[in-house]
Formats: sequence, structure tokens, C-alpha cells
Amino acid sequence: MGSNNIFAASLSGLNAAMYELNTTQNNIANANTPGYTREQVNLSPVTAGAGTVGQGVNVVGVQRMYDQFLTTQLLQQQNQASYQNTYLSSMTQINNLLSSSSSGVSTTMQNFFSAANSMANNPSSIPARQTVLGNAQSVVDSFQSASQTLSSISSGVAQQISGSVQQINTYATQIAALNSNIAASVAANNGQQPNALLDQRDQLISKLNQQVGVTTQQQPDGTVSVFVGSGQPLVIGNQAMSLQMTQDPTTPGQMNVSYLDNGKIIPIQQNSLQGGNLGAYLSFQNNELQSAKNQLGLVALGFATNLNQQNQMGLDLNGALGAPLLNAAPPAVSANENNTGTASVTATNTDVSAMTGSNYQLKYDGTNYTLTRLSDNTVTNLGTSAPLSQIVDGVNVSVSTGMHAGDSFLIQPTVNAASAISLLTTDPTKLAAAAPMIASAASTNTGTGTITPGTVNTPLPLNANLQATVTITFTSSTTYTVSGAVPAVAGNQPYTPGQNISYNGWTTQISGTPATGDKFTVSSNVGAAGDNRNALLMANLQTQNIMGNSTTTLQGQYAQLVSSVGSRTNSLTVTSTAQNTMVTQALAAQQSVSGVNLDEEAANLLQYQRAYQASAKAMQIANTMFDALITLR
Repeated sequence: MGSNNIFAASLSGLNAAMYELNTTQNNIANANTPGYTREQVNLSPVTAGAGTVGQGVNVVGVQRMYDQFLTTQLLQQQNQASYQNTYLSSMTQINNLLSSSSSGVSTTMQNFFSAANSMANNPSSIPARQTVLGNAQSVVDSFQSASQTLSSISSGVAQQISGSVQQINTYATQIAALNSNIAASVAANNGQQPNALLDQRDQLISKLNQQVGVTTQQQPDGTVSVFVGSGQPLVIGNQAMSLQMTQDPTTPGQMNVSYLDNGKIIPIQQNSLQGGNLGAYLSFQNNELQSAKNQLGLVALGFATNLNQQNQMGLDLNGALGAPLLNAAPPAVSANENNTGTASVTATNTDVSAMTGSNYQLKYDGTNYTLTRLSDNTVTNLGTSAPLSQIVDGVNVSVSTGMHAGDSFLIQPTVNAASAISLLTTDPTKLAAAAPMIASAASTNTGTGTITPGTVNTPLPLNANLQATVTITFTSSTTYTVSGAVPAVAGNQPYTPGQNISYNGWTTQISGTPATGDKFTVSSNVGAAGDNRNALLMANLQTQNIMGNSTTTLQGQYAQLVSSVGSRTNSLTVTSTAQNTMVTQALAAQQSVSGVNLDEEAANLLQYQRAYQASAKAMQIANTMFDALITLR
């Protein structure tokens, strides 16, 4: 090899070592730069053909140490971690609201029933009655406060959805701009990859993926296409599409995310927006938050409905039949904005014990009217012709004519119950502590028969003849006649001690052995200030299974809500922690290939420095040889 060849080979070695030194220093400088991918110089030998001595080294390019599989795994884990962490943060807000043991719905209901018991002990006491009304107002306040907090959480979630959508659109625009720059660079540099731009784009895709689950597709020109939802393109080449918040056409107050394509809004199936912060916000809004509102409303409706019913079954301190004490909100019914028909739909709550707290979708397919319970998608067929009316889960749904195929209505039986509950009176005399009728035995009776004061039959409405006088006259010790009952009762009736005797909407029991001619009377309860029969029944509502198809109490129903939310929060805590661990592991695996190891780079510096020095020494030798040749001449 001549001195020229040595000189050229040495120069190429110097050049290669300098590239390696610069690349290593760049790795060290960016060791803590987010999204930076470690770079490595690719070299190839320079040859002059078979059997000849090599001519040095070529710098082929600077390559990113990038593993697509590991990067994809990391993106997937980060997407799920963002979803879990955001869902947990949102769920914790509801859990903190409902689980307070020192205040809130459960405590105020307990205080109310304690006050009702105190009133039953002294039914004519105005202060005792005032205490009942004061505690009733506290129950109302606790329901309204909880409802307002849920509404605030809902508003916050809507703002977070909006912020996430804006962030997604910003990332999409930035990725499209980088696509343009990358394509231009690749074309101008004979296919060489612009590493810094690729790192920037990967970092943006990572951030985008933490907002919403995306899929990507690499294109031959160096650009990457990005898709969201069920395949909607968000970035194609240098073009960025966008997402937009829209009002859900079926659910008032609920926000959706739609796809904006050339100014046209295209609905997206919300459950297709999986993972990331946006997926968590949407799922939380549409499931957990809606369920919490409904279940809280169910307890509020149960409290108001049962208390109203019990007060209406009694006699107040003025001697008048009791009236409702609390406002019990009716179901909310809303038509789908896309309906084309003219039908009207109404709903009324008929049996709070049978209600589930779910929302329902009424739909007409052109042949069948169906009602779908949205909590579990149970479908009830309502028939094929309108008008129609049917009770499902304690809710009476009525549909007029005029529905077109595809029309639908959303029925929310309890959504407004907690926010709309209110006390209808501040007059303590309106509390109906007494029963409206009373049974008594004639003072002239000679037998041993006794009669209970009597109770009012349920359900409402009250029998119109409840307070009419009914006389029971014993024609023997085993038979009696009834006068004043509506409808009239003819002839002798058999008597069994202790059995229920029911007429005109009341029930009583006679025990013992009445004598022939003994009389018992059930009539209007006049001068009933000291009567506490209805107050006792009001207080006993605390322990009665009046919810969940007569399987649980009011406080039991609330406890189920608290338990459900707490269990969900605990589950999210566990899965979130596990998911964060998986992210750490995936990141470690990805960084083992793409991350900068400072110890390794320091060793490389020494290696490349020596290579540079060796090439410089070879060049020095070549120069000496060249000088020697010149001297010979």
C-alpha cells in the first residue's frame, strides 16, 4: 500500500472516529432528554475489489437504537396506566363524597328517625315536632349537597374532556407538521433518517397515546399515519384531522366526542375511544358518575315517597288528614334529538321498592316497542301498538301514537330526585302523628272482648270512607254483624279471636270472648293530640325493608351505594398500582435498547478517542513516508 492509500485510510479513520466521538457526546448530552433515542454510528469498510487491501472506512450513517416491538409495548402500558390513574382519581372524588361517616346522607337520616321516635313519645309537643322538621331539612340539605357535588364533578369531567380533546388536536397538528419535515428530509438526504425529528414525533405520539388509544402505520415516505376510535384517521401525511366535543343526542347534559372531517361532524361510538385520559373521562362520565347520581336519587326518592305516604296515612295536630312533606321528583323523559316522529312519552314512579336506579331506553323499530334497562341491557317488550301504558320496575311508561321507526326516548326515573328534594312545610302541626281513625269498645259491653286501635291499610290513596263510623255488633260469641261499611256487609260474620277485621281501608283485631250484644266502633279519631300510632310507623320506616323489592332498608340501600363505590375505588387502586409497575418494567426494557447508559458512553469515549489517536498516528507515519519519498528524489 502506498503512502497515499495509508493517508486516505487514516483520514477515513479520523473521520469515522470523529463521528463516533460526536455521536457519543450527543448521547451523553441528551441522557436526560425526554423521548431521546440513543444513537450509534454505522460504519462499512472501503474496498477496492477482491483480493485487494481495504481502503479505509465509510460512515454509512447515524442510526437510532430503536426497537419497534418494545416501543409498542411501552405505548400500550402507558395508555392503560393513564386510563387507570385518571379513572382512579375521578372515582376517588365520589368515594370521598359518599363514604363520610361524620356527616352526609346516612347520618342525617339516622338523626331524622331518632327525632321521629322522640315525637312518638310526646306527639303533642311542638318542640319535638320542630326537631323532626329540622332534621328533615337536614336530610334534604345532605341530599342536595351530595347532588350538587356530583354535578360539580360532572362539570369538572366535561372540562377535562374538553381539555383532553384540545390536547389531542394539538398533538395531531404537531405530528402532521413533523411528518412533512421528515418526508422532506428523507427525500433530500437519499433516505437518511432525521433522527432528532423522529424522536420528536415519537415523543408526541407517546403523549397523544396517553390521552387516547391510537394505532399507527408507517408509510414508505417516512411519514406515519395515526388512527383513533374504530379506525378514524387523525393524521395522514401532513394533514391533521380533529376531534370535537358535542352534546349527546340521547342524554341531556352528557358530552360526547365526535370526529370532525372537513367541517362535518361525524359521531364516534364512545366506547371505541379506549384507554388514556379521554377514555377514562368518558367511561367515568357515562358509567360511574351517572350510576352514582341515579342511586343517590333512588335513596332520596325512597325517603321522600315513604315519608309522604306515611304522613298522608295519618292525622295532623289540627285534625286534618296529613299531606306530603317532601317533594318527590318525577322521572325525567327526553326525546332523542334525531327523532322524526311526533309521539310523546310520559313516566311516573308507582312503586319505589321495585325501582332499580337504572335509566331506560324506549325504542320503536317499526314493529315493536321495547324498553331496555340500560344498567344490564334487559329488554322488556311493550307490544306492537300505541297508545300503550305499562309498569316496568316500578315505573309506569305511557306512549302515545306517532313514533317512527328508529325513534327513541331516554327515561331517567331517579336522576333528579336528590337535587329536587325539598321540604314542603315548616309548620310542625302538619306532621301527622295520629291515626285518622280509632277503634273502641262500648262501655256497656259485658264480655271479655278487646279491640286494637286499628291501622290504615296501604297503599295510598286512602279509602274515601276511612273515617266513617263502622259498628261491629256481636250476635253471639262467635258471630257479628257490621253496619256502616262500604260496600255494605250483610248477615252474620264468623269471629275468630285475633284475626284481622278490615273494612273502609282500615284493619283491626278483636281478641277475647265478646258477649252477645257487645259492640265495637271504628270511627274518626277526634281529639287525637296524644295519639302516636302514625308517628311510630313513621319512625319504624328506618328498619322496614321498603327498598330493593322489599329486601333492604333506606340506609341499607345507601350503604349498598357506598359499598359499590368503595369496592370500585379499591379495585382501581390495585389495578392502577399494578399497571404502573408494568409501565416501569416496559420502560426498563425499552430503555435497555434505546436509553443512554452513561457508563457505556464513557467507555465508548475512551475507545473512540484511541481510535482517533491511532488514525492520527497512521496519518503521521504516512506523512513521514511521503516526506522520505520526496527526499529521495
